[in-house]
Amino acid sequence: MKEKLPALMVGMLMSVNAAHATNGYSPTGFGAANKGLAGAGVAFPQDTLAGATNPAGMVFVGDRVDVGASVFHPSRGFKADNNAGPPPNVPPGDYDSDKEWFLIPTAGWNRQIDERSSIGVLLGANGGLNTDYDDNIWRNFTPPGAPPQFVATSPTGVDLAQLFVGVPYAFKLNERHALGIMPIVAVQRFKAEGLEPFRALSIARDKVTNNGYDYSWGYGLRVGWLGQLTDRLAVGASAQSRLYMTEFDDYEGLFAEKGDFDVPATVTAGLRFDVHPDVTLVADWQRIFFNEVKSLGNPNDADPTIPGNQLGDDDGLGFGWENINIYKLGAQWQYSPRLTLRAGVSHADQLFENGQALFNVLAPATIRTHASLGMSYRLESGNIVSLAYTRAFEETISGKSPLTGQQTGSVFMDQHELEVSWAWQFD
Repeated sequence: MKEKLPALMVGMLMSVNAAHATNGYSPTGFGAANKGLAGAGVAFPQDTLAGATNPAGMVFVGDRVDVGASVFHPSRGFKADNNAGPPPNVPPGDYDSDKEWFLIPTAGWNRQIDERSSIGVLLGANGGLNTDYDDNIWRNFTPPGAPPQFVATSPTGVDLAQLFVGVPYAFKLNERHALGIMPIVAVQRFKAEGLEPFRALSIARDKVTNNGYDYSWGYGLRVGWLGQLTDRLAVGASAQSRLYMTEFDDYEGLFAEKGDFDVPATVTAGLRFDVHPDVTLVADWQRIFFNEVKSLGNPNDADPTIPGNQLGDDDGLGFGWENINIYKLGAQWQYSPRLTLRAGVSHADQLFENGQALFNVLAPATIRTHASLGMSYRLESGNIVSLAYTRAFEETISGKSPLTGQQTGSVFMDQHELEVSWAWQFD
């Protein structure tokens, strides 16, 4: 079935690097306008990427095309302490992941069917998981005299990228309330390298590492509501189902449930308040259900020698990610008829506990706090150029794992992102 993936989607996916300013691996927002508010805006649609947050807002966007790209710079890695052994399970030292620059495209189109309804198409990407160490960090896990297939030789790293295409349809119930629905088709790719010692802990030892890129595809649905309660106050809410993906067959010995790697469900609610004709405040709450996907939520501090806990099993080792809440605040100032200024901040729960640090050296998703600045400028032609800069502040999580004995360590990440977009509006 994977061989039947539409060639266009696979081609676009190959151009999407697996990184993004993230909560876990979910983007802080979609589109430059939304990111300038730190992702807040479920009740504040401004461009054709709004459907990724709340499809109901698309009926207020008008006839429009948006094309953009972000340059993303994450610094991530881990530290292994020299307090166990001999020899320590992970060679002591500081490890920084290579490949620190990424380019991520976005695009959206919307057309009014009539005064009460609209339809669109949008392209977006999730952050994915990416690390690229220049050494094999697990080499001490291989016992002396182990068969060659368990000997760590390749540098360690993983690469996950996810691409989504949505078709939002929105309609007004009346002048103040709208509903939206957006079917979603998704495709993702993944590869892992340098995990040879973990083959001994897997139900499918030749499906753990060094198998190149594998692809999966799937589908889901996002629905939303947007209501203008008063002339100054609007409220919005949306929910995205779990995206049901086909398994990564080439990595069925790594991920739980024999290679299953679904995209978790999310819910979002928020409000927009016009404190002044030129000043708008927005506030959102979002919850991401990472723990419901076993490959993400299963703990990695369980004993993998116990039947049922091995890699690839339904209860096999995972990343130990929890469901998280994210709180977002943003402010927008219409400085002049042409210039709009934005700022925002968001804060999330800690994604995983200290005892889950082992597998998260492959995906050190420690970020909790983002701050952003943004602007839009309307040209004489009527086209709009928008910018958004997001700073994700460094977070470190320390801990240890039963697989590393008494040795402790920590994982860290910080991020910078700059997004630029261009919009065409049509009468």
